[in-house]
Parts: sequence; C-alpha cells; structure tokens
Amino acid sequence: MDIIKITDSLHEGTKKLANQNALQKNKALSSVISAIQQNREAILQANLLDVKVAQQKGTSDSLIERLSLDDKKIDDIINSIKIVISQTDPIGEEILGWKTPNGMTIRQVRVPIGTVAIIYESRPNVTVDAFCLAYKSGNSILLRGSSSAINSNRILVKIIKQGLSNQKAEGIPEAIELAPCESHDEVDQILSAVGKIDVVLPRGGAKLINSVIEKAKIPVIQTGAGVCHLFVDESADISMAVDIAYNSKTQRPGACNSIECILIHKNVLNEFLNALAIKFQKKVTFHADENCFNVLSKTNVPVVKAEQKDYGFEFLDFDCTLKEVSSISEAIQYINSHNTKHSESIITNNRSNAKSFQSEIDAACIYVNCSTRFTDGGEFGFGAELGISTQKLHARGPMGIKALTTTKYLIDGDGQIR
Repeated sequence: MDIIKITDSLHEGTKKLANQNALQKNKALSSVISAIQQNREAILQANLLDVKVAQQKGTSDSLIERLSLDDKKIDDIINSIKIVISQTDPIGEEILGWKTPNGMTIRQVRVPIGTVAIIYESRPNVTVDAFCLAYKSGNSILLRGSSSAINSNRILVKIIKQGLSNQKAEGIPEAIELAPCESHDEVDQILSAVGKIDVVLPRGGAKLINSVIEKAKIPVIQTGAGVCHLFVDESADISMAVDIAYNSKTQRPGACNSIECILIHKNVLNEFLNALAIKFQKKVTFHADENCFNVLSKTNVPVVKAEQKDYGFEFLDFDCTLKEVSSISEAIQYINSHNTKHSESIITNNRSNAKSFQSEIDAACIYVNCSTRFTDGGEFGFGAELGISTQKLHARGPMGIKALTTTKYLIDGDGQIR
C-alpha cells in the first residue's frame, strides 16, 4: 500500500470538502443513496462471496450474522444516510462567543478533524456509516476493513465513489479511500502516518483495539470491546428482568452492546433463574457460579460451571456468565472491575439503587430498566455511527457527526496590541 499516495489524495479531498456547504454535501450523499439503490444486487452478490468463504472457514453463526448483508440491512444503511442528511451540518457552528474588555471578539467554532482512518472487522455497513459521517462533517476517510469482508467493502467503496462522481452531485470522490487489505503491514503504515492521518479509530474485538492502542504513533479514539453486564436487583420486576436479559443477550449476540454477564441479587436468585430457564430454553449456554449452577442444573437450559477466564470475557456468541451477588455495592464493585466501560444495566424498582448505579458505575452508557442493545448511533438518533467510544477524552458513547469535529478560535480586532 502506498500510504503517501493515498493520504495525498485524501488531503486533496479534505481541501475540497472545506469549500462545500451543507446543501452540497447533502446532494452528494443523496447521489450515493441512488448509487446504492441501483447496485443493490451487485452488493448482495459480493457479500455472498464473503459469507461463503467465512462459512468454509467454520466461522461462528453470530460472526457470520455481523458479516452478512440482505435487503433489510441495505435499507437500514440507506436510512442511516438519510438521517445524516437530515441532521444539521456541525461545521461552522459557533459554540461560544464573547467580547474581551479591550474590544476583541472571540468565537469558538466547530471544524473538521481532517483526515480520519478507521480500522474495523467484518460489518460492511461500517464502510458506508463511517464514510457518510466523515463526509457530512467535512473529513476525508481511509477505510481499512478486514479480509473477511473484502469483496463487500470493495463494491461498496466503488459504488460510493460512483455516486460522488456523478456530475450533478458535485461530490468529492477523493474524500474516501479503501486500503487494499492485502497485508497486515497496511495497518502498521496507517498507525505510523504521523502528519498524514489526524486520528485513527479501531472498531472490533479486544485484540484489534489493544493492538492499535499499543502500536499507534497517531492519535486514537478508542472504541472499546463490549463486556456488558445486567444486574437484577432484589426489587426487580422479574418478568421485566427476564425479557430484558433475553433481548440483551440473544437479539444480536455478536454485537458489542449485547450482555456477557448477568449478576443476580441473592434474594431473587431462584425466582429469576427459574423464569430465565423457561424464557431462554436452549438458546444460550450459561457459565454459572456455584449457586447459579445448582439452580440451573435442575432445569433444561445448557449450563456449565464458570471458570475464572469467563469473568470479564467478551463471548460475542450465545454464551453468558451468571453470578450471584449479595448487594448492589457488590454488583457495582464487580462491574467496575470487570467491564470495558461500554454499557451496563440495572433492573430495579428502587430509585435510590438506580441512582447509585448510574452515578457509581464507570461506563459510557448506563441503563435503568432497559436493554443495553440501545447503545447504537441509530437508536440514539445519530443515524450512522463510527463506533462506541469507551474512553473519556473528546468523545464517549455512540459517536455521530460531532465526534469527528474539533474547534478553533476566531478572533477579530481593530488594531489591539498587548
């Protein structure tokens, strides 16, 4: 990969984007939507090639689900772009403004970060999501997907560029590039591109994220793995707790916002686990501590005794850890020592406990009486998302348009000197 050639092209795209207003950017994104619609069948055929290769390699069903596209997912991609189009262009937004005693006017305004890179696994929808957010916020973007989705990503980027190249669209095809994905050396080149790439976002499993953080010589916005917990408090509505647990674990187990561990207060352990067994049937294998194992072993659900490595582990599959706790304090302490600061939920009818949980848990998103599956840019009203930031600087939680902006100060005077 010629990183210099690629980043030079992206810098040219950034310069051109700086001169586009919201109307022009929205027009270009609308043209991309038309191109996706017109090439829907080509996208599905390319994706089918990736899925077949993954199946031949014995990839798990949950990971294949992340990789797969169908008409509904393409509709979702298009709807995400439409939402981004409908959103206010953040560039040029005046965040603060004031006049100094000596008469100078100071304004803090929002500007693009510049050239962004994203390194991600599977999920071809990320290709389009990342592009449209970057484009609307005035940034050029380098995409480095995984080899497992190479055919899908190639066709999607080709179609995006086709939409941008439409003469009537006034788009800027130089604003997006796809790494060839032929060698892991490409990742090292991106992470070493000081002065060429302004920020990189890793989006995938813990191994990828940790590797990027350790090797990067350029700034990183950390999108974390999702070891998410559900705590069933002693005051919980058990029926609600079971339904939320089922949704949080089984709807998309390969997603980073699915739960990997359920903590149960000892006073409702038997009631909750027996109700859980009826709801889950044989859908999930539970890795249970001793007391949870003793209860579930008398039911028909698959259950094994938890090993130490199961605690704090991101299964990304139909597996879930179960643990008994004796108080909300113990639950909070356990979660803070085993989570990845992504999403946590408590099921409770005790408002004091709900408040303690939300104030003391260290995570980007903290829920009371609802599923962790809502940690998603679309569900938060952002349309597309770049990922879920689990760090505390610059951005945290689902990352929409404004996460790809920074600010600068504009100072106007009439001859002031110091």
